[in-house]
Amino acid sequence: MANIAQLLAAQLAAPDRVLYRQFADGAWRDYSAAGVAQAAARWQAAFRREGFAPGDRIAIGLRNGTGWVALDQAALGLGLVVVPLYADDRPDSQAYCATTAGARLVVVETDRMAAALRAAGVRASAVLCARADDEAGVRTIESFLPPADREFSVAPADDDALATICFTSGTAGRPKGVMLSHGNILANVAGCRATGMARPDDLFLSFLPLSHMFERTGGYYLPLAIGATVAFARGIQHLPDDLVGQRPTAMFAVPRVFERFAARIRDGVAGSPWKRRLLERCVVAGGRVELGGATLVDRLTVPLLRALVARPILDRFGGRLRLAVVGGAAMDPGIAGLFIGLGLPVLQGYGMTEASPVVSVNRLHDNDPETVGRPLDNVEVRLGEADELLVRGPNVALGYWNDPEATARALDRDRWLHTGDIAELVRGHVAIRGRVKDILVLSNGEKLPPQDAELAILGDSVFEQVMLIGEGRPFLTLLAVAKDADEKELVRRANERLAHFPRYVRVRRAIVSPEPWTIENGLLTPTLKVKRNDVLKRFAPQVEEVYASGKTMD
Repeated sequence: MANIAQLLAAQLAAPDRVLYRQFADGAWRDYSAAGVAQAAARWQAAFRREGFAPGDRIAIGLRNGTGWVALDQAALGLGLVVVPLYADDRPDSQAYCATTAGARLVVVETDRMAAALRAAGVRASAVLCARADDEAGVRTIESFLPPADREFSVAPADDDALATICFTSGTAGRPKGVMLSHGNILANVAGCRATGMARPDDLFLSFLPLSHMFERTGGYYLPLAIGATVAFARGIQHLPDDLVGQRPTAMFAVPRVFERFAARIRDGVAGSPWKRRLLERCVVAGGRVELGGATLVDRLTVPLLRALVARPILDRFGGRLRLAVVGGAAMDPGIAGLFIGLGLPVLQGYGMTEASPVVSVNRLHDNDPETVGRPLDNVEVRLGEADELLVRGPNVALGYWNDPEATARALDRDRWLHTGDIAELVRGHVAIRGRVKDILVLSNGEKLPPQDAELAILGDSVFEQVMLIGEGRPFLTLLAVAKDADEKELVRRANERLAHFPRYVRVRRAIVSPEPWTIENGLLTPTLKVKRNDVLKRFAPQVEEVYASGKTMD
């Protein structure tokens, strides 16, 4: 019997150990194990006073920080169930998740967020906020919490005891509540820990939302399990400054972060042929040194090239970053290769909320950027019908909250999780080739998984966000957020990136979005994935006009 909150309790053997660092009251401050446990004990006193019972749901819509950790650990320690909400999500979406899960208490950042939730249908008495400025009648966390009446406590929990209901990001339709047990998450933490890549002396920089299982398991529970320190970034807009200021040694990221860094690197050398050649030489030779096939010349020249070319770039990451695990979406292997060649191990991994979430990850000494790595030691994988990746292990979810039909579709009778991803097993590594349901079939019968082609197009820095469409149509059209508005030029540049694809994978028209796709305008999920259906609906008139005209940019 184990409880996730035992991870914090175990760290109290060294109560002064610094577990967290965050920016508060105008300065960076350290937080010890004892300090976090004391904050958690106050929450537990409040839960006991209010009569909360094991199994009751608590929704957390806070930003990353020690407040999130203390509330999470307090709830789990008493057998309550945590429902994470994305702090930047729309109020109606937050309200849907909280009410669907039957949350007895919802905790958010500001009184305005609390008021918006009440307007969206969440009971006023069930909402707390961290800060109150304007709205009357909104209760704050501080007013709710009594002094601790006893020390932080952890109740035993069965492996299959429900720990959290995590709503999927909802790229198509309403999100589903994934039920993960204490045993699921602890098994995944153990599998990640067994890779040997995370160390107690690491400093993790946390900037992905803790409401996402990728950050929650990898950037919170794993460091807590080994006693490493986590610095909470001030937000994605402050990420460049926080990388330099905090100088992390490890972090978890989504591909978009490295895509932006890669674009800046390439833009920085675009106007200088000799700088561009030096960068290319450093990346190619450095890649051979890291991934195999290095010549004697490579081994002699790479240290010099990295000192000259790579060091100024890696200093932007703080100068100490020894690994970055990337997941949450597909990543262009060329971008991973860029950083690997510069000397920063970018390790692609694969997972999904239903797997707690990590299924596979590349290792420091076994890194193939064309794949998402080997499965964790305690995870099984195999290919099913149509090469769908199937996953089984103690990390696989209990099912979906109040949705037995969806559970039956995702989990078969032998407890294999049907991921919906098309995969290939390459020398023991998992390579993701697309989505079972996302195959585009043109009107001539030609088929393609759009993600691979979209990743290739994003390799040109003129493109910031892209989506290919063409289901049942005579040709492919590119929807894009781009730095150039010239359709003919965009088609040409996209097709340059598609030169190695089959000849029918060619863009014939382009539609340029007048604004970026964001969470705020409803076109990205909180984890920065494109909501394909919503984008398609938004641009439906332009799409119909393109195909009605029949004209192409050939």
